[in-house]
Amino acid sequence: VQLQASGGGLVQAGDSLRLSCTGSGLTFSSYVVGWFRQAPGQEREFVSAIRSSRRYSDSVRARFTISRDNAKNTVYLQMNSLLPEDTAKYYCATGTTIIFGMWDDERKYPFWGQGTLVTVSS
Repeated sequence: VQLQASGGGLVQAGDSLRLSCTGSGLTFSSYVVGWFRQAPGQEREFVSAIRSSRRYSDSVRARFTISRDNAKNTVYLQMNSLLPEDTAKYYCATGTTIIFGMWDDERKYPFWGQGTLVTVSS
């Protein structure tokens, strides 16, 4: 299983970005795909996840939208109204045994992409 995250960049506060996570070796539509982020000097934190439903952290719920394109085996994270505190490296992850209620637990995700850096300037 391989995951490829892309779409990061340097933007200004208030701008938007769309991250993509494309997988191979596993059919995304059958499993939970999550986005996590890690800011410099901080622990990695849950951002959002999707399977048949969607889940968001409180800090992004009103601004980010997760979606999937099954034909492309790709999950997207549309990030609007970006804030400087959204600056982080964003990782996508997946696994075959993640059950609802554990989607925000990074320890449940065995497969990770390499991450894409998002920098939001004020």
